[in-house]
Amino acid sequence: MSLSELNPAIAGQQNDPSFPNIWQELKWRGLVHVSTDEAELEQMLAGEPITYYCGFDPTAASLHLGNLVQLLNMRRLQLAGHRPLGLVGGSTGLIGDPRQTAERVLNTKETVNEWVGRLQRQVSWFLSTDGSNAMQIVNNLDWTAPMSAIDFLREIGKHYRVGTMVKKDIVASRLNSDEGISYTEFSYQILQGMDYLELYREYGCRLQTGGSDQWGNLTSGTDLIRKVEGATVHAYGTPLITNSDGSKFGKSEGNAIWLDAEMCSPYAFYQFWLNTADADVVGRFKVFTFRTREEIEAIEAEVAERPFARAGQRQLAYDVTSLVHGVEATEKVIAASAALFGQGALEELDEELLVAATAELPSVKVSPDSLSVVDLLVATGLAESKSAARRTANEGGAYVNNTKVADAEAVIDPAALLHGRYLLVRRGKKNLAMVEVAA
Repeated sequence: MSLSELNPAIAGQQNDPSFPNIWQELKWRGLVHVSTDEAELEQMLAGEPITYYCGFDPTAASLHLGNLVQLLNMRRLQLAGHRPLGLVGGSTGLIGDPRQTAERVLNTKETVNEWVGRLQRQVSWFLSTDGSNAMQIVNNLDWTAPMSAIDFLREIGKHYRVGTMVKKDIVASRLNSDEGISYTEFSYQILQGMDYLELYREYGCRLQTGGSDQWGNLTSGTDLIRKVEGATVHAYGTPLITNSDGSKFGKSEGNAIWLDAEMCSPYAFYQFWLNTADADVVGRFKVFTFRTREEIEAIEAEVAERPFARAGQRQLAYDVTSLVHGVEATEKVIAASAALFGQGALEELDEELLVAATAELPSVKVSPDSLSVVDLLVATGLAESKSAARRTANEGGAYVNNTKVADAEAVIDPAALLHGRYLLVRRGKKNLAMVEVAA
């Protein structure tokens, strides 16, 4: 079985045929923020297949939503017939590209090597490994590890001018900060430039894509190839995705939204997209889905006319979660969401999904002798006092595992515990809490 067969969504994807070429579609989707010669790029991408690449550094155990922009961008180019190289940086990951704020913590070689494998599998999930333009995975450690420091300085370093290097935006901002920048991170742009040179020589690679914040690193490669090989190659950068209120996209309570299910559950991933602001829905469809212009315009009209229905958010959450985690996992998430509010059977949810679906709810641990409805309502904070709890139950507003408990003095049978340890307690329609019963 090929890697692409592991993700059924790959087989059904296609670019929008209403555009004259892929470049025009990329621009309509808002995926071109900065580029080398735009007219040449459009002509090149409309012609015979070319080889292109995008790099991903293993500075964490998973890719995140910012990386997903690049992966789907690569997929669009592949669907247009071009040949992708997915570079996972075994060498650049040992350094890490310069951040705006401070030096990165250097991870061990063993950790980086493990993360390389994880990221290679993630990249392979989004790009087809079949056909004449099958994706190939490359690792820049393969060509940097054998090179001595002297060879690196003589063959690569001599083509770089320090005056030009310090003018790169990220380097300039770090030089002007209290933190400064180490020679290690300062050299990152040379390593990335060498990557492009190596891929040009080995695969005939003529295009590099990445985020616009990496523009200095992208042009490092185009400049190096021009100086060493006398050839013209290209690059373009996608815009940094932000929310309509100006806040950083892809963050949830200070944490990145990871693509790995172990680091961000499919339920949490789905909820992130479900909470998209109305003003951001259309833009997210353009960047993160393969829906056509006609489909997105219809969604835009519906969002404008019936924003309260949140149909756009639900479709967006379904589309992106299905793409990243698969249709089966997405449908389980939707079933779990419905079950929390009495529209499905809680008993049918597996323990992992139940825990993920209730992770953001108020939770409490209780002893097996504290299973009266009154005690549960008070322990979870759904009632301020026992008298308030009794009143809630007597008025028909108390639910345990979505079953109404009208008797204020009722004690829950331990047999009702979900997976032998959990109870979902609800007051009214929307006030929920999770109870874990101690063994």
